[in-house]
Amino acid sequence: MPMIETINLSKRYGDLVALDNLNLAINQGDCFGFIGPNGAGKTTTIKILATLLKPSSGQAMIDGLTVGYQNRQIRPLIGYVPDFMGAYQDMVVTEYLEFFAACYNIHGAARKKVVQDVLDLTDLNYKADAEVNSLSRGMQQRLSVARVLLHDPKVLLMDEPASGLDPRARVEMRELLKELRRMGKTIIISSHILPELADLCNVVGIIERGQLLFNASVAEALRRARVGHVLHIAVAARHADAATVLSKVPGVSKVTVQEGQGPMIQGAATPLINVQFDPAVKLDFSDIPNVLVNNGFRLTQFTEEPVNLETAFMRLTKGMVQ
Repeated sequence: MPMIETINLSKRYGDLVALDNLNLAINQGDCFGFIGPNGAGKTTTIKILATLLKPSSGQAMIDGLTVGYQNRQIRPLIGYVPDFMGAYQDMVVTEYLEFFAACYNIHGAARKKVVQDVLDLTDLNYKADAEVNSLSRGMQQRLSVARVLLHDPKVLLMDEPASGLDPRARVEMRELLKELRRMGKTIIISSHILPELADLCNVVGIIERGQLLFNASVAEALRRARVGHVLHIAVAARHADAATVLSKVPGVSKVTVQEGQGPMIQGAATPLINVQFDPAVKLDFSDIPNVLVNNGFRLTQFTEEPVNLETAFMRLTKGMVQ
C-alpha cells in the first residue's frame, strides 16, 4: 500500500479548477519532487494532504487513512512545512519548540530531550536562545522543519522549503532533507529549484493547470526529455567551414553557430557550433573529432549537452516528448 495516495482528487473554487482528477501513489521512503508553475495546483494538493483543505471530489489517503474522514488519526503522522512560517513575537527558539512539543502532548524530560534532538538535527543549537523573529529566512525555515519533527512524523509535506533562501542556506536545507530521507521519512517537496530536486528526489511529478502531466522516476523524466543528442563543438578557426562539414555528417539534423559562446582564444570568445542529431539515430560520437581533424580543423571544445531536470520540465510541459 502506498504511503500517500490520491484517487481522482479535485478541488474547485466556483468555475476555477485548481486540481483536476489528480492520481498519485507515493511509496514509503520516497522523496517526491512536485514540479509546476505558480498556480499549477502544488500548494492545493499539499494543503489537502495536510488536512487543511477539503477536496471537492476524489480521495486522498495517508498510510491508508482517508483525508476528511480520519483527520485526527492522520495529523500525528504528518509534518507540514509551509513556504513561510509565522514568527511568534518575543518567543525564543527553545520556547517555540517546547510550546509545539506540548501541543503534541510531549511533556517533562521527554520534551527537553526531543527539543534538544531536533536542535541537533537542524544545527540550530547555537540559536537556542535567540528570538524567533530575529532569525534569518534560512534559519526560520530550518526551525520550521525542526518544529514538524518533534513528534517524529512518517510523512513530511514541504511547500517550497528553499523559497527565498540564499545559496548557502539552500545547501544547508538540501543536506538536512537528505538526512531526513536517510531516516526513512516519506517526503513531498514542491519547488522551482529544479537542479536541487534532481539531487534530492527519486520520483517527480509535473503538474500544470491542475493536471498531472508526468509521474515517474527522475531517470525516466531525463530519458523521455532526451529528444536527440546535441554536441557543442568549437574549433580554432574557419568556424563556418567546420559547420558546413558537420552538417554533412550522417544523422545530423541541424547545425547552428552561436557567436561568442565558445572557448576564449587570445582574449576573445570563439563561436560555438551546436550539432543536433536525429533522435532515431544511434551514433558513436568518437568519429566526429576525426572528421574535423581530417579536414584540417583544430578542435578546442567537444562536449555533449546534458539533459537535466529543468530541460525535462520544459520539454514535458511543452508537449515536446511522448
